[in-house]
Amino acid sequence: MVETWTRWQPDVEREGLRFAPAPEYHVFPTQERPLKPYEEVRRATGVTRGLVAAERPDVVVADILTLAPALAAELEGVPWATLVPHVDPRGHPGFAPYSLGARLPRTELGRRAWGLLDPLLERGVQLGRRELNATRARLGLPPLAHVHGGISRQLALIGTFPQLEYPREPPEPATHVVGPLQWEPPFGDVDLPEGDPSWPLVLVAPSTAQDAEQHMLRAALEGLAGLPVRVLASTNHRPLPGPAVVPANARLVDWVSYSRTMPRCDLVVCHAGHGTLVRALSAGCVVVACPAAGDMNENAARVDWAGRASACPAGSSPRAGCAWPSRARWRSPRCAGAPGSWPRGRRRTTRPTGPRSSSRAWPRRPDRSAPDSVRHANERSCPWIAGG
Repeated sequence: MVETWTRWQPDVEREGLRFAPAPEYHVFPTQERPLKPYEEVRRATGVTRGLVAAERPDVVVADILTLAPALAAELEGVPWATLVPHVDPRGHPGFAPYSLGARLPRTELGRRAWGLLDPLLERGVQLGRRELNATRARLGLPPLAHVHGGISRQLALIGTFPQLEYPREPPEPATHVVGPLQWEPPFGDVDLPEGDPSWPLVLVAPSTAQDAEQHMLRAALEGLAGLPVRVLASTNHRPLPGPAVVPANARLVDWVSYSRTMPRCDLVVCHAGHGTLVRALSAGCVVVACPAAGDMNENAARVDWAGRASACPAGSSPRAGCAWPSRARWRSPRCAGAPGSWPRGRRRTTRPTGPRSSSRAWPRRPDRSAPDSVRHANERSCPWIAGG
């Protein structure tokens, strides 16, 4: 049984799963919708509790942003787990604040410098704990003494590559890195851009949620024009505001299937949304990460720390960031070939050993000369989690 928003019902049922409509609410308040998030959570918990009581599942798995299923499970005495569909956002001594875009410090001085912000960050997480406990009290649940109460202490599943997780000592309790979620809606192939087949193929994959003006897409088309590359760019159902200049070596489309297209590509230019980023890494592509906002900054920092991408710093020229890797970076021995053949990282602290910091190699690139070997990855890793 999958409880999520009604827009996903056809996809849920296509996978052979049962569907239940989830209460639909905005996680963050807006000017048009000023209702506080925890008020929405309390209302949604009553609806989801009815479903949990009727189904009596063995376990409830809830997305990190959807608290109602977790609270409903607790009210019904059902074990619950949290699925985090990206890197672990919880802080740790010496870490930079999450989503700031700063990498893991290399020195004790750097760790102490970031530690100066700990009191400010602690005030924020304690405020969140108090607000959650107030909601729990209204639902008849006892207060929590720990922060990050929306993440299960029974089981937390981190849906990313272990190589993108910073080392933590001690590790978070009951937390396991399980690999990224790579489901996508079904979509067919698109025609590739014309040009010399020996030229590298670049995919420009902008965010579906950020950069409404498509600045990165425009900058990539401009920066890669005239280079000996083939460029496939997608608007991702977000038309460009105004006419677009598409160079002769590029093709602009409305949508592409990443699972069918990225295995053919050499380089992916993206905003570093987690789903796009891990798909590109899985396909063995070199990545140019141009973060737009929020956790994109964190994703870009993590993949740069792991030595698997070039990240454009905030405020830098998108054109320069998109053009230079095609000339030098992807030609270097360090970044050429399958990720499994690349070095393990650069300028980084030593990783602890153990199940939470696997030393497994990065995924190897499929043979692009044999289309039948390309795995069209509608994996069973399900993107819909109870509560939407």
